[in-house]
Formats: sequence, structure tokens, C-alpha cells
Amino acid sequence: MTIDWQALGTVLGVTLVATVGLVGLFTLGIVGLSKTAPAAGGQGGGGAAVLARAAGYLCFAACAAAVSWGIYLIVA
Repeated sequence: MTIDWQALGTVLGVTLVATVGLVGLFTLGIVGLSKTAPAAGGQGGGGAAVLARAAGYLCFAACAAAVSWGIYLIVA
């Protein structure tokens, strides 16, 4: 039995990049939604808050799409 080290390294590299990318995207989504929350006693809103909320939802949608694609690849 032999091990294809190049293929193993490729799988390791892709896994690390995908994991860090998905965690980073999810983190950006959380940060985007937390920027829209009104400060304690202050008024939340404005154009920047709407843009941050939209970016947060877009990050979550990208994470959901990536997870769905991964499940599709496993099942198919």
C-alpha cells in the first residue's frame, strides 16, 4: 500500500483554505449584523447600518451556499 502524498497535501490545503474562508465569512456576517444594532440608548440606522446589514446577510447566504454545495458533492 502506498500513499499519494501530493494528493494528501492537496486535500489538506483545500480543506484549510475552505475552513478558514467559511469561518471568516461567517465572522464577517456576525460583525455586519452587530454593526446594525443600536448603541445603548442611541439611535441605530442610517445608510451605513443598512449596508452593513445587507453585507452580513450576503455573507450568511454565501456560507449557506458553500455548505449546500459541499453536501451536494458528498451526496452525488
